[in-house]
Amino acid sequence: MLSRSDIWVDFGLSGLAKWLSSPAASGLEQREVVGEAVEWGEGAYASTLLSDAERLLASSLTTEAVNVLWSAAVRRAYAEGAPWLDGRAWLREIVGLVTERYDVAELSALRGDGGPDVGPALRAAVLAEIEAMAAPLAAATESDRAGAVRGVVPVLRRVVTEVDPDLGFRFFLRALKAYGVPITESRYLRYHELGERLGYHELVVDDGSLQVEGEGEGEASPASREA
Repeated sequence: MLSRSDIWVDFGLSGLAKWLSSPAASGLEQREVVGEAVEWGEGAYASTLLSDAERLLASSLTTEAVNVLWSAAVRRAYAEGAPWLDGRAWLREIVGLVTERYDVAELSALRGDGGPDVGPALRAAVLAEIEAMAAPLAAATESDRAGAVRGVVPVLRRVVTEVDPDLGFRFFLRALKAYGVPITESRYLRYHELGERLGYHELVVDDGSLQVEGEGEGEASPASREA
């Protein structure tokens, strides 16, 4: 099975959000898209989907918080009854689609292929990048005509601190890409550094979707603001 560093597409729930919001998924049932993801990469995608969904289900995040997270990832305002925006029920659906495909031994192997151990320093680094982009990300997600979503940044903070920094960072990147929030070149490089520390292939951080602009006047890095 492929290792995380060999997966050259965004994976897990953040990657699934990209698949579901792409033109290629138009007209497909969400179960079909999940099924394709489960089969991808000799189970590599299945492992990350299962891990992400089970971590969120085991967390204290409410259905409403999961709705916010997912809505921002697919750039669609939450609509009651929408089949792919139903919080914890959607996560349970994903777990079910993965577990029905594999036997007990295979599932044990999938669950044993989790993400890297993340210590306080890496968690703090991810949080610092989210905080640095909190204002522009909130403005973009709250004002978007097609996909206005409120409270994205607070939910991302909770995912990083209460669930998993790896998952939080991938959802953060997914929201930046989905809403076209511009970032500076120095941030772009820091995101790649974080991705390397988290064991990502470089294309997971950016497959050409991040909007990179020149350095803003007087912009300071999170480390310099903390000094």
